[in-house]
Amino acid sequence: MWARLAGVADPWMLLGGSRVCWSLAALAPGGCRMEEPGPGSSGVGDEPGLGSSGVGDAPPPAKRRRLLAGEEKRPGRGERYVPPPRKRNLGVSFSETHFAETRYYFEGGLRKVRPYHFDFQTYCKGRWVGKSLLHVFSTEFRAQPIDYYRAAASAGRLRLNEQPVRDLGIVLKNNDFLRNTVHRHEPPVTTQPIQILVENDEVVVVDKPSSLPVHPCGRFRHNTVIFILGKEHNLKELHTIHRLDRMTSGVLIFAKTAEVSKRIDEQVRQRQLEKEYVCRVLGEFPENEVTCEEPILVVSYKVGVCRVDPKGKSCKTVFQRLSYNGKTSVVKCFPFTGRTHQIRVHLQFLGYPIVNDPIYNMEAWGPGKGKGGEINKTDEELLRALVEEHRSKQSLSILDISEEDLKPIVGSEECDRSDYCTKTVEITPISADSCRTEGSKDQKEAEILACLPNYDTRPETHEANPEGTSSSGNQDGLNPEGASSSGNQDGQTEEKDPLCEECKIVRQDPSPRELVMYLHALRYKGAEFEYNSKMPDWALEDWDES
Repeated sequence: MWARLAGVADPWMLLGGSRVCWSLAALAPGGCRMEEPGPGSSGVGDEPGLGSSGVGDAPPPAKRRRLLAGEEKRPGRGERYVPPPRKRNLGVSFSETHFAETRYYFEGGLRKVRPYHFDFQTYCKGRWVGKSLLHVFSTEFRAQPIDYYRAAASAGRLRLNEQPVRDLGIVLKNNDFLRNTVHRHEPPVTTQPIQILVENDEVVVVDKPSSLPVHPCGRFRHNTVIFILGKEHNLKELHTIHRLDRMTSGVLIFAKTAEVSKRIDEQVRQRQLEKEYVCRVLGEFPENEVTCEEPILVVSYKVGVCRVDPKGKSCKTVFQRLSYNGKTSVVKCFPFTGRTHQIRVHLQFLGYPIVNDPIYNMEAWGPGKGKGGEINKTDEELLRALVEEHRSKQSLSILDISEEDLKPIVGSEECDRSDYCTKTVEITPISADSCRTEGSKDQKEAEILACLPNYDTRPETHEANPEGTSSSGNQDGLNPEGASSSGNQDGQTEEKDPLCEECKIVRQDPSPRELVMYLHALRYKGAEFEYNSKMPDWALEDWDES
């Protein structure tokens, strides 16, 4: 039988499957059994696919068992295990845990946030797969030098899949979960309170002050309408219906339920909402009604700059003059679309920019300040000119540009100058002897780490965020390793973090007046509602500009 089978091209098929295959293995010369191939080997024989008998192909591999529901796929030998992604909370609410991350204090007519430790969290992006953490930090997170990230890893501030990262050379895989603990500083905002215009079972309508973002974004988190309403008015789980620019004040609507949000949002998409704004502009605005339908193009999302351009999105705004005092005009604005900075860009194009607009009433746009779309600069030149003008006026904080976003505009060398936008705090030099860490691969990293008070190489533990949100505060009640506390002028304790560059510099605060722009959302009207705020003081006919 064996002789006949040896002449068959595929004896396993003839004999009907893997069970016969293994029984034939027992018949191999010498009575020895076929061994399971080890890693990297193709079989026991000298040639691929041959057993010890040298006859036939290797047994077909057993079928891979399908994973059951909820069962995790385990890595192969030598592979790094990556846990499956957690189910994320798709809700819109922030909890008491988030609100308790830090506290407010008031100083010089400004609402300020005490610096606090915060966890930025993200899953591995597709473009990061196969790249090292060192590569990702050096190419996409350039706000800090690479030595900072090395020191942060050594201090237990960087975690991959909730495990401390010790080697930035680790290669990222799909579904990797990265957590970075930072010391967070927020810009100040006006102390003007948020006035509740309407509150019922369906909506909350407020009169938003200028300088406040609607929700967490960029450097703002606690100094936002959402957080202030939650912390000071106990209004939580609100759904944003529409947004106002950070520097725009006025009517802002939130829904209390998803159903109400969906109903009003449909009216917004169908352009059934009537919106009415008021502003104060330079010059004598025409008495007759003016309509502007120039398309608007975004120049920079990060800086927040737009301009009129034929390649932009279509939009329409109607303007009506209310008064003129010999220098400035009060104008009502009726936007029929909702493009970014639409009212401000159209007024600039018409030659009547808002009096104190920190972007569209600047010399950086040229002699005509952008009237008629005449700019005569590339987008890059325009952005650099705007930054330079604010730097010269020491008002760069008004633009809310992070150091990471500033470098591509002005160049790394310019941004690194101590007098560019910040003033460095004078710190006593630290001797190499007192700060040297034995065995450190990088002396600069060693100096950072060795000078942390009570520095310990043990990793800091963080509780995983059960809600799976993209970011969370450090809520373990303890400062991250090395963080120290010091008192300030109001008697409260303020954390100082030696890894934090913001703790080492002093930024000039804007004046309360600089945080107000003369553009106000006066009225929002839908099919079933109408919400109004009072006319702001600067829009009154007898207002004194001085």
